[in-house]
Amino acid sequence: MAPGRVIDAVAEPVGERIVPEPASPVGQVLSRMAQAERGFQPGNFLAGAETAFRMIVAAFAAGDRVMLRNLLSDETYRGFEGAIAAREAAGETQHTDIKAIPTAAIEQAELRGQMALITVRFVSDQVNLTNGRAGTPVAGADAMTEITDLWTFERELGAADPTWRLVAARSA
Repeated sequence: MAPGRVIDAVAEPVGERIVPEPASPVGQVLSRMAQAERGFQPGNFLAGAETAFRMIVAAFAAGDRVMLRNLLSDETYRGFEGAIAAREAAGETQHTDIKAIPTAAIEQAELRGQMALITVRFVSDQVNLTNGRAGTPVAGADAMTEITDLWTFERELGAADPTWRLVAARSA
């Protein structure tokens, strides 16, 4: 099966990155994360999350299981892999073009012992088109659509592996 392709996966930088105020409930959890791990900074996390968002969207469209395996939790990977396998079995290809990410905002944060979870709201402008075996569109459109997603990333603070893995993704 032909893999999907991603056009212009590296688009303009984020328009607005929103980090909660330190005095807010979410800001207080982020402060506790910074105390638990030297060097943790919410703004840097958000920049990395935006990069991961672009990489994961591109890898999913291309059917790049190796890339996804490194960026997703086991359960989340199984869901993404199942969708890729179904697309391949149907002879479909996914074409995704992230035009911009006008907003990326930390919405929630939770600390369970050393396990940190942070939920980010991404508002992105994308073109998504799925073509069938004959190359004709079966889903999506060749027009730009604003998509709002809530993605939750997880990482054990203090662990040698610096990777925050995607553990949940849903449309908002």
